[in-house]
Amino acid sequence: MEGQQLVTFTEPALQPTTANAAIELAHLFDKFRAVRAFALDVDGVLTDNRVHLTESGEQLRVMNIRDGMGIRFAIESGFSFCVITGGRSLGVTKRLSLLGIEHIYSGISNKLPVFEQFLQICQLKPADVCYMGDDVLDLEVMRKVGLAACPADAVPEVRAIADYISPLTGGAGCVRDLVEKVLKTQGKWPF
Repeated sequence: MEGQQLVTFTEPALQPTTANAAIELAHLFDKFRAVRAFALDVDGVLTDNRVHLTESGEQLRVMNIRDGMGIRFAIESGFSFCVITGGRSLGVTKRLSLLGIEHIYSGISNKLPVFEQFLQICQLKPADVCYMGDDVLDLEVMRKVGLAACPADAVPEVRAIADYISPLTGGAGCVRDLVEKVLKTQGKWPF
């Protein structure tokens, strides 16, 4: 047609910034391959960081069904799971137990000692674990693990140290996104 030009795309020569990005991506895949267990925060990771209050003062949270499916797939593939949360909710504990998570710690403000206890119980090294958190109480554990991850809406301090930032927000499938990437990288995704 008149006035239109054919545009072709060619691969540009590898620039230093592109090479660094490729190295970082390969390093991230190595971290995905090393994961043997997951540790998660609840509020802001498995939930959308909001609490619904009833007239009686009960606090209700909403969790994503796809996150739950991802957790079940990982457990069925032999991964251990640990949840460490500052919140206290019987409903959250019941939901996580139904998914098959055996290590659930609630009401925890200093997460590192509990995380270290989980490592001992499951005979894991920090490098074996992927931790997903979203707020400053998660920083200490995130600095210790092999793969530190967070949802897209994590606080800036957490995003700054995360190896992987999910494109999804807390409570909107970020856990499933992370679990699926780890399982696919290791050839353990069942589909």
